[in-house]
Amino acid sequence: MSAEAADREAATSSRPCTPPQTCWFEFLLEESLLEKHLRKPCPDPAPVQLIVQFLEQASKPSVNEQNQVQPPPDNKRNRILKLLALKVAAHLKWDLDILEKSLSVPVLNMLLNELLCISKVPPGTKHVDMDLATLPPTTAMAVLLYNRWAIRTIVQSSFPVKQAKPGPPQLSVMNQMQQEKELTENILKVVCYDLGAAYFQQGSTNSAVYENAREKFFRTKELIAEIGSLSLHCTIDEKRLAGYCQACDVLVPSSDSTSQQLTPYSQVHICLRSGNYQEVIQIFIEDNLTLSLPVQFRQSVLRELFQKAQQGNEALDEICFKVCACNTVRDILEGRTISVQFNQLFLRPNKEKIDFLLEVCSRSINLEKASESLKGNMAAFLKNVCLGLEDLQYVFMISSHELFITLLKDEERKLLVDQMRKRSPRVNLCIKPVTSFYDIPASASVNIGQLEHQLILSVDPWRIRQILIELHGMTSERQFWTVSNKWEVPSVYSGVILGIKDNLTRDLVYILMAKGLHCSTVKDFSHAKQLFAACLELVTEFSPKLRQVMLNEMLLLDIHTHEAGTGQAGERPPSDLISRVRGYLEMRLPDIPLRQVIAEECVAFMLNWRESEYLTLQVPAFLLQSNPYVKLGQLLAATCKELPGPKESRRTAKDLWEVVVQICSVSSQHKRGNDGRVSLIKQRESTLGIMYRSELLSFIKKLREPLVLTIILSLFVKLHNVREDIVNDITAEHISIWPSSIPNLQSVDFEAVAITVKELVRYTLSINPNNHSWLIIQADIYFATNQYSAALHYYLQAGAVCSDFFNKAVPPDVYTDQVIKRMIKCCSLLNCHTQVAILCQFLREIDYKTAFKSLQEQNSHDAMDSYYDYIWDVTILEYLTYLHHKRGETDKRQIAIKAIGQTELNASNPEEVLQLAAQRRKKKFLQAMAKLYF
Repeated sequence: MSAEAADREAATSSRPCTPPQTCWFEFLLEESLLEKHLRKPCPDPAPVQLIVQFLEQASKPSVNEQNQVQPPPDNKRNRILKLLALKVAAHLKWDLDILEKSLSVPVLNMLLNELLCISKVPPGTKHVDMDLATLPPTTAMAVLLYNRWAIRTIVQSSFPVKQAKPGPPQLSVMNQMQQEKELTENILKVVCYDLGAAYFQQGSTNSAVYENAREKFFRTKELIAEIGSLSLHCTIDEKRLAGYCQACDVLVPSSDSTSQQLTPYSQVHICLRSGNYQEVIQIFIEDNLTLSLPVQFRQSVLRELFQKAQQGNEALDEICFKVCACNTVRDILEGRTISVQFNQLFLRPNKEKIDFLLEVCSRSINLEKASESLKGNMAAFLKNVCLGLEDLQYVFMISSHELFITLLKDEERKLLVDQMRKRSPRVNLCIKPVTSFYDIPASASVNIGQLEHQLILSVDPWRIRQILIELHGMTSERQFWTVSNKWEVPSVYSGVILGIKDNLTRDLVYILMAKGLHCSTVKDFSHAKQLFAACLELVTEFSPKLRQVMLNEMLLLDIHTHEAGTGQAGERPPSDLISRVRGYLEMRLPDIPLRQVIAEECVAFMLNWRESEYLTLQVPAFLLQSNPYVKLGQLLAATCKELPGPKESRRTAKDLWEVVVQICSVSSQHKRGNDGRVSLIKQRESTLGIMYRSELLSFIKKLREPLVLTIILSLFVKLHNVREDIVNDITAEHISIWPSSIPNLQSVDFEAVAITVKELVRYTLSINPNNHSWLIIQADIYFATNQYSAALHYYLQAGAVCSDFFNKAVPPDVYTDQVIKRMIKCCSLLNCHTQVAILCQFLREIDYKTAFKSLQEQNSHDAMDSYYDYIWDVTILEYLTYLHHKRGETDKRQIAIKAIGQTELNASNPEEVLQLAAQRRKKKFLQAMAKLYF
């Protein structure tokens, strides 16, 4: 996403939507309010939020006169709140799917314990000792519901699934007796299901438990058949249940099950375990008609058989061909291409293979019901098989088969047979035996197209070499490095490679390098290393220039391998790799073609692994003049090294500043128009600097070292701030080390600087989204561009990451007075005036003037009096009391008076108590703000 698009997206969410909500205590005052509220189409707060609020209020501890925390009292108010929570859960039909997705485990545990209490289940009673048949329906429901939830919680804990919070359905009024009867029946049904899931989850460590799981799942299927799957109080995911049943059939097949009762999937697993491979083939042939087995499953069975065959079981070679033939026929019937595996296995055809292939084709298509497209696919396949056969005897076997005669017209069959008769036999062009991981056929029955297809797919250098030998033996007219347009070699190399006179060597070098570069791009480093090593061995024999090219590419590959592997865990690179990087930077071979990206990666590598000593003291002088990336790396390393020193010693920082300013400068030229007037034309990409701005940005995005990134970000922020029309500065660490002005402001492309700052912040946060300094910069950018909601998001995130989500105090160097004032302005411009007043307390000197002015605003878009619990300054609370009294707002005045009356805010308390009270309210307020703006 571009920077402008990101800004537009942030702008669309610049105002929080906080419509008025019904407060929890209002449901205590009006008995019928809860029912009215739940009948609304979209009640706000939602039912699950009400449950949380009711239980939270009912479980609030109290504080006695000695300021000691006491457990929540068992009074009428708290009992009513718990009862309200149970009523809301009943409105949700006690749907555990909804409750589990919306409530945390502690809250749901509390809710279900209250249900047990109100259902007259004696506390401390072991549920396993209770006879459910003797219990009243409501008591049995409570016990079963609690234990269902316990089982489900254990099962769900083994699956790392992010929980969503969907809205609940409405509850219709039902006859109480009918409801209890249906509730009991459905709960009996779902215990089976949940126990089955629990047993299935335990089966990974105790296979015998799978039998219990199978029993429960199949009992659930029976109950669904008797009672039905639709229910007001429970839901069964029948697709998931079917999957469980199928898995259990495979893991613990029933002793009384016959082959007809088992699914094809289960039958295949049983056959594989018992070694009955012929039965697997029959199942696959039948499945070509029914199409019940997934293609991926059939391919996995073939891979398993191939692995066993490669381990020395030669008897499986024939089975592998037959399974592969079954899969191939399934592929061509569904319009997919013929696999390379089939082509390899069919390279040496014989009578048995062709007989079996014809049998599979015949049994895989119902000619009476098959569509014309299916018939066409089958006919084309048989025709292509004939064209690939050398022996006319095998061709006649296929052409005289009933299926072939039915699918192809007389003219087509006659034309094909005549074509095969006239075709001259091919000459064997491969004399020497092939030594490779795969057998290359010694006959010329493999046509050029098939070999080119194998050439495209292969990443084995010896395989590639042998394919090219055979291709060049077949024809001398083709340039096989052009077979795939995906094979790309950098232009700086292609001239040297394509200048190789021997065609085979040229093709081999080009293809090995192109495939190696592609493997490196997709992070297949092991194959890339094999391909580069083979290419290096080849070019060493005749070209010192290409040998050095391959050494350079292998260095880059080793850098990428380390960075993507152990380097991510912080492990330093081996010393020999660092030495090779130095050797590359210091290399002085004028005729060697060099890729710019290797120089970039080498300098970035040295900076990322803090090789400052080399970059600042040991780098040769000629490199600083000839390689702009080395020059930039030297300035960055020296600036980082000088940071702890006094300000007057930071000469390198000034040099780095001047280099970057020059890169960001606009080059201008005069041009005379048709009317004779001279106009000034500015070019974005200045040629005055040591590199283009786009090249600088590309280089920076290869860096990961936090201090280096912080220095670069600080420099660009300072450059952004020196423009004359800037209204709101952006803050950054170490910003004082840079010069405070630029002699010629008109020469700097500040628009490009602003875009670069945004790009850099986006990149640095992708490296570490928990760096509070970078988060503050992002917040300042949004603040400067009037995107106040987005700014608040990042100001709050910066505080959250350095305070354990506000459970600890935010360090004062993070929430400075400037940051707090910007947060205040954001809230003010979003018309969240109560938030403004609360934030005024966060300043070192409380800003009463701004706080009082904001509280006078009556058009506030925040929760207003619901925030009064977050105010700890008594002066502000007293002003609120006066203000509400003046306006005649009795209810709000009472809330303010209640907040003042809290004992922990008493002015006579020790300073530690007052500080603790303030810190507790800061924490709760910032957490509430985070929920609103995150």
